Amino acid sequence: MKLGFFTMPIHPPGRSLTETLQEDRELTLLADRLGFVEGFFGEHVTDAAETITSSLIFIAWLLRETKTIRLGTGTINLPNHHPAAVAAEVAMVDHMAQGRLIMGISPGGLLSDAEVFGNLDEDRNAMFVEAIDHILGIWSSSPPYQRTGKYWNISTARTYIPELGQGVIHKPYQKPHPPIVVTAVAPFSKGVTAAAARGWDPISANFLLPQWVKTHWASYVEGCAKGGRIADPANWRVAKSIFVADDMATARRYATDPDGPYYFYYKSLGTKLIRNGRSNLFKRDPSQPDESITIEGLVNDLVIYGTPDKVVDDLLAFREQIGDFGTLLYAGHDWADPALARRSMELMVEKVMPEVNRAIAASSSAA
Repeated sequence: MKLGFFTMPIHPPGRSLTETLQEDRELTLLADRLGFVEGFFGEHVTDAAETITSSLIFIAWLLRETKTIRLGTGTINLPNHHPAAVAAEVAMVDHMAQGRLIMGISPGGLLSDAEVFGNLDEDRNAMFVEAIDHILGIWSSSPPYQRTGKYWNISTARTYIPELGQGVIHKPYQKPHPPIVVTAVAPFSKGVTAAAARGWDPISANFLLPQWVKTHWASYVEGCAKGGRIADPANWRVAKSIFVADDMATARRYATDPDGPYYFYYKSLGTKLIRNGRSNLFKRDPSQPDESITIEGLVNDLVIYGTPDKVVDDLLAFREQIGDFGTLLYAGHDWADPALARRSMELMVEKVMPEVNRAIAASSSAA
């Protein structure tokens, strides 16, 4: 099992934007030094807590300072962008990254972003599909472009000057394009099936109950079969909220304190999703009333915390419940205590992952 990270991020509103951006930068630089294989960044324009407004710009900022870690958009919310701009900008950053860029895409989940960009009442899934079709079509064709759709028409035919290069959108560094991943939020996700059929791979969200995360594998297998490829657990990424400390008392306090960053994360995210009609994500039984969902319950159900030994046991139990997967994405949270936050990442690399992988290897040999 490989180790990466995924951060939205979610910081308490009122914190300095300058400070939170530097903090998320430091998270990435530390992950690179520790040997995390990849890191993903969310993007949200209209949220005082989720403070990265462009994952591509943020990645471009980090490329010169990182060495080996692959960096991914998590995600480019396609209905909020013109497809030609995405095609050009991803191609540029891909050349800057020289093979270290992963392209995460989605329809977007923040409704205030949908409102500000004028697509709140549109079919954003249809916009998403049309947008990525345009992007891939631009990359696979030659100018002048003649693409039509319901939401966007794309052409440089009237202004094309081939000998000068006018009317040309560059192609990516990676051929035919960077690896494409999609975030998987819904139980029994049809989006995962459709994505897998097109050769893309899923990231299961860290705010889903394990019983719903498990359903993504069957959706992925179905999609891979439709696309004529074999489903490989190595291509499945699963995000998880984790906190590791040297002693259990510190781990419990930092992970469960109502004034702590993990509690705040699920208070913020849980409230938004429930108000947006997504309370089913937090229910073991769909008939369960919304009023029964508590922040304490979400933290208890969705956060793995403890000493390295306990976290190893809990991660192996989680894997046993959902099935084999290739990359664990450590979910980013606000660094309310920077020393503890850094120490948790260090312990993940030095103590937790080696034992997890030893146990996986031992069980594989026994089988």
